[in-house]
Amino acid sequence: MLEPLLAGFLTGGSLIVAIGAQNAFVLRQGVLRQHVGAVVLICAASDAVLIAAGVSGVGTVVDRAGWVIDVVRWLGVAFLLWYAAHSLRRAFSSESLHAAQSAPAEEPRRTVLLKAVALTWLNPHVYLDTVLLIGSVAATHSGPVTGWGAGVIDGRWAFGLGATLASVVWFSGLGFGARGLAPLLARPRAWQVLELVIAATMIFVAGKLAFDW
Repeated sequence: MLEPLLAGFLTGGSLIVAIGAQNAFVLRQGVLRQHVGAVVLICAASDAVLIAAGVSGVGTVVDRAGWVIDVVRWLGVAFLLWYAAHSLRRAFSSESLHAAQSAPAEEPRRTVLLKAVALTWLNPHVYLDTVLLIGSVAATHSGPVTGWGAGVIDGRWAFGLGATLASVVWFSGLGFGARGLAPLLARPRAWQVLELVIAATMIFVAGKLAFDW
């Protein structure tokens, strides 16, 4: 079982680590130390659901429903541009530059969680990566596993488990590890730079979605 598990971990990790809107959001919440556990849980649980769907063969349905991906893509573009606009507004807001406290005010948990859900499920790349790509690679590991789990778990599900573990490790490390950046963001000007980087990331990802860069 170790071989497909490790293969899934490495494959999932290589896809998740790529710079994107979701990672930028998790990083920001981690630095702010606001609702980090809930955000990490949503991102990791969403990946687990999508990976399971891909391993179970739903990817073939998604692959044929091109119009669904198109709808998700343009909804994602609209949301990313909206989020980028808010980041730019925060970056150039006089309140954020001259506030007594360097960290922005805490957003309501519901608002933060809805943003996490939107950044995850309105990104068509997540369906292509987790459902189609991971599902396709997992299919190559189909069959009984040897060693631990032999006769209990199929190789493709061991692969999917590995990919899910990679997601949990990455988002946990990104969200909770971001606290180490807090000393670097002790001044309001540093928060301005962070918001500008996040806005640029959102605009870049929106451009990739809109124009298939």
